[in-house]
Amino acid sequence: MNENVQYGCGLSAPASWRNFDTSPTLRLQRLPLVGPRLHGKALPLFPPNAEYGDIVKGLPIPTGSCSGIYCSHVLEHLALEDFRTALRNTYAYLRDGGIFRFVLPDLKHLARVYVESDDPGASLVFMEQSMLGKPRRARGVGGLLRDWLGNSAHMWMWDYASMSAELERAGFRDIRRAQFGDSADPHFHDVEDPGRWENCLGVECVK
Repeated sequence: MNENVQYGCGLSAPASWRNFDTSPTLRLQRLPLVGPRLHGKALPLFPPNAEYGDIVKGLPIPTGSCSGIYCSHVLEHLALEDFRTALRNTYAYLRDGGIFRFVLPDLKHLARVYVESDDPGASLVFMEQSMLGKPRRARGVGGLLRDWLGNSAHMWMWDYASMSAELERAGFRDIRRAQFGDSADPHFHDVEDPGRWENCLGVECVK
């Protein structure tokens, strides 16, 4: 079996890929009695082919079964220990020669823009764009629930040097900085979104 898997798919779930997400909203929507009642509520409606799955805890797929794995703006939402577990699991799911591509915010780019700016509000922009700060504390049950369902906070930021070192440690080879749409494997064209790559860090590597 050689399948292509995306984890952290959000609302983008192309039919040519098997798509997983850890959103509690997705899990609730898949419950037979609860799911239909959530339709029309102020929650994102996941595509029918999006499956609940957590790359840290493990996806319901065989090891060595994937020719390609992709994630977009996912890894920065993981604590360092969980991130390293996610890399080990990703490596295990790939067949030999399989490709792992991903994109996430580029800490070096954000830091450079901040340092080189003379705007007195530059630090506010940096904290907002890096999502390392919170403009307001969640209050009440509703606020805490929205924070839990959204899972939007960034937990660890990366530049190319630190990321490539982690990938090498996990066993990956042929590590390179990638640009939108530059993979030799055409399957990635179905899953990549140019807007998610702008001013961001894209990486491709091989098992």
